[in-house]
This record gives sequence, C-alpha cells and structure tokens, in this order.
Amino acid sequence: MSGGDSPQLHAVQAGIAGPSPLREVIPTLCIAIATIGFVPVLHVASPVLSLTVEVLIAIAIIVTVPTYAPAIAIFVLFFQNLFVSILSPLVPAPSDLDFIKGYNFLVCSVMWLTTFGLYVFGQRNRSAEVNQIMRWGVVTLAVVALYFAIGFVQDGQAATVYLRNIVLPLFLFQLSLLTAATYEVRATSFLVTLAVILIICGYVEFAFRDFWLAITNGYTFWGFDELKATRSGVWEAEMRATGNVPVDLKDRFSFDFLNTPLLEGFGLSKILRIHGPNMHPISFGYGIAFFGLFLFSVGRPFLAFVALPLLIFCSVKGALIVVVFVAAAWMATRLLGAMVTLLLGFVALTVFAVAAIRVGLQIGDYHVLGLMGGLNGFLEKPFGRGLGVGGNLSEGYFSIDWSAAQQAGTTEGAVESAIGVLIYQMGIAALVPLGFYFAMALRAWRLYASSGYLTQGLAGFGVMVVLLNGMFQEEALFAPPALGLMLSLTGLVIGSQIRMQTVVVQSAEPASLTHYQAAT
Repeated sequence: MSGGDSPQLHAVQAGIAGPSPLREVIPTLCIAIATIGFVPVLHVASPVLSLTVEVLIAIAIIVTVPTYAPAIAIFVLFFQNLFVSILSPLVPAPSDLDFIKGYNFLVCSVMWLTTFGLYVFGQRNRSAEVNQIMRWGVVTLAVVALYFAIGFVQDGQAATVYLRNIVLPLFLFQLSLLTAATYEVRATSFLVTLAVILIICGYVEFAFRDFWLAITNGYTFWGFDELKATRSGVWEAEMRATGNVPVDLKDRFSFDFLNTPLLEGFGLSKILRIHGPNMHPISFGYGIAFFGLFLFSVGRPFLAFVALPLLIFCSVKGALIVVVFVAAAWMATRLLGAMVTLLLGFVALTVFAVAAIRVGLQIGDYHVLGLMGGLNGFLEKPFGRGLGVGGNLSEGYFSIDWSAAQQAGTTEGAVESAIGVLIYQMGIAALVPLGFYFAMALRAWRLYASSGYLTQGLAGFGVMVVLLNGMFQEEALFAPPALGLMLSLTGLVIGSQIRMQTVVVQSAEPASLTHYQAAT
C-alpha cells in the first residue's frame, strides 16, 4: 500500500479523480438542487408537469453534463425528502406525499435509462470488459423483471415497490460504471462537500431537535405519516404488539439503543434517534458510515472521526458493522496482504453470521425470525413466488404474532430480512442479483489488492459487508443509501480503471505504429 502517496493520487487511482476545483462543485450542487428542490411545488401545480420536467432534466444532465450524473444521483437520494419536508405544508394529502417521495427514483432511473441507451448506440465505452459486466447486469435485470411480472398479478403495489428496491442499486452501479468508463469523473470534492453537509445536518438535528423540526416543517411532514399509519391500522397493530403508546412526535423517535435487548444490562436506555435530511434513521446511518469511511480513504481523517459519533445517535447496528469490518480489512491488508485479508474476511463474516443467527434465535430477534421464515419458504417453493409476495409490505405483516414466532423460532413468511425476503420471493433465482453484486465486489477488491488504495477497498469489502447485513435487515439491500451507495462507488472505481486502461492502450498504439513505420 502506497502510504506516502498524496490523497489526491489515492482518489485518482480509486476511480474518482482528485479533488475537483470549486468551480465544479458549485455547478454540480446547483444542478442537483434544481433537479429535485422544486418537485413538491411542481407536483402540487400539476403532476403531469412535474413528471415531464423531471424526465427532461434527467435526460439533459446525461446529454450536457454526464460526468455530474453519479454525484447528482447520490444527492437526490439523500436530500429529496428534506425539500419535501420543507414544502410539505403545500402538499394536500398523504398519497401525494408518497408519490412525491418517488421522484428521486424517477430521476435516477431516467438518467440510467438515457445512459444505457447511449451505451447501446455506441456513445459510451463498449470495451470487452464493459460489455461483459453489462451483459451480466442485463441478465440480472431480466430475471428480476420476470419475478416482478409473476408478483404483479398477485399484488401489484407491493411488487412495484420491491422492483424499485431491487433494481435501483443496479441502476446506480451501471450509471456510475458507464460514466466513469467513458469520462474522467471528478467527484471527490463534491462527495466531501456532501459529507460535510450531512454531518452538519446530523449534529443540528441532534443538538437542536425543536429548531430542526421547525425549519424543516418536520411536524407537518411526520403528521402525514401519522395520518397514514392511523388510517391503515398500522399504529394500532404496532401498539398492541409492543405496548408502547407514543404521546408526541419525539416519542416516535425514541428507540432502544441499537434495537437489541443484549445491551439492557449495561444501563443503556432509549435514545432519541436522528433521521437526517433523508428522514430515515437507518438510511442516514448507512450514509454516515459510507461517508465516514470515504472521507478517511481520501485523506480527510478528521472529518471522518467527526462523522462517527452520529452513528451512535442513529443507533443502527448494520452501519456500525460496516465501519468495523471495513476498517479491520484496511488494517489487516497492511499487515497480511489483500488476498489473505479477503480469505480471513470471509471466515470472519461467516462466523459473525452464524453467531448472530444463533444468538438471535435464543433472544427471539425478529430479524432472525424473519430470515428463518424466508429459509422455510424457500424450502417450500425453491423457485419462488414473485416479487411482493411476502416481506414487510405483505398484508399479514402487522398481524404477525411475534410471541408465537419466538416460540416457533420462525415467522410465517419472510420479513425484516432482505436475504430472507429475496429467497422467499425469487427462490434460487435470488442468487442472480446477489451473485452479481458479490462478483462486482470481488472485482473492486482485486483492484485494491494491486493498488492498495483505500477507496477501492471500501467499494469491494463494503459491498460484501452490506450483503451480510442483508440477512438481518431489509434496509441493508433495499434502502439506496446502503447497498445503492456502495455499488455506485464500486461502479466508479471499476469504470475508471477500465477507462485508464483504454487510454493507455490508445496512447500506446500511435507509438507502436511510428516504430513500425520507422523500421520499414
């Protein structure tokens, strides 16, 4: 590992070219804000107008400033809900709010589709390596689409939501891959700026909760959520199951530390979770974990350590696990080498998974019970049932008798576990998307093994750890700031490496031709 090299060189070799000047950060930020900031107003004025405008903006980004696309995609995933919350007094009903929350998926999907179309017509890098990766990606999309069609006839809404959750990480990966393989993507300074903004938002929310709720119109935003939960019976079912009756909004934010009974003996009481600008504590926790590790990898250790306490305030076990395993992998690589570290990492992840399952069954952890439900469902129907059949969106989720499930050591159907839900819905075909993600992680790790640059190691091992977390969390694979963010980085580092190899080959060809002409 080249410990003496500059952070800028590390970033270049990692696939996100060295810090871009301020004149690139500001335009990217302005375009990102313009992309998603006014959606609530446009939607209230006319849903057709807002859809049309967002589609045209997404296409324009790819056509005019394609190198900004991966960064803009990450921005809209984190900050869309902040703009929605601020403008929520303009929103007439909960159904409108839910629809508006889907615009970030629309923007990312249109940017991906436009980029994919340009790739098909030869306007993006079509080297043998890129073509091979894209072929496997298309196969993955085709398999997921097949199971979406099967599930749609049974529960269209749930199937659509799970389709979005599964394909968005793949869209982000391919968008980043094709962009970085074709152009020099200078995203480091923008991602550092984004990280600083997220850190500031997190600390402001933690230290000045009332002020944060006031300036973001949080009471109105969460009021829609309360209204929806009340009408659907979700709250009543949750209160019957837990015995907790929230009095105000802060009661809803109060949470057992790390959501585990294993820490009860240490005197750790409930914590008031922070939700961040994306208004979701688990997604925000994964985002902080990613940016903390990314900041360290590009030579900003102070900022990285400033970010880490926010993981405690988010109280997200999965995000903490990502930080611990990736940091351990970095250190082990220095001592043992990348390949030995990878093998030991597989062992460590396996031991952790087995131990977590065993302890989870002993304490009746509902994530593990949901995983067992998925495994049992897989054994019953190894070829799956279709997307949307089972999972947290199923009709029977809020009627689960958790006491009976703890006695039985499993739930009826798969819940609270992304891996459990995938194998329940897709059966053995779930290995297609999971295998694709794992293969791309290995590819990034091989780059890290040859270069020693930390960002490549983060991309490779980070994806592997998030896949492990998918056994015990739905959000690990289905929340974009978790798997989606890691795969976006993976696409950047792989694509950039392919582009640099292409440049080297192209620059060598004229020299070879000149030498041949001189010899003849």
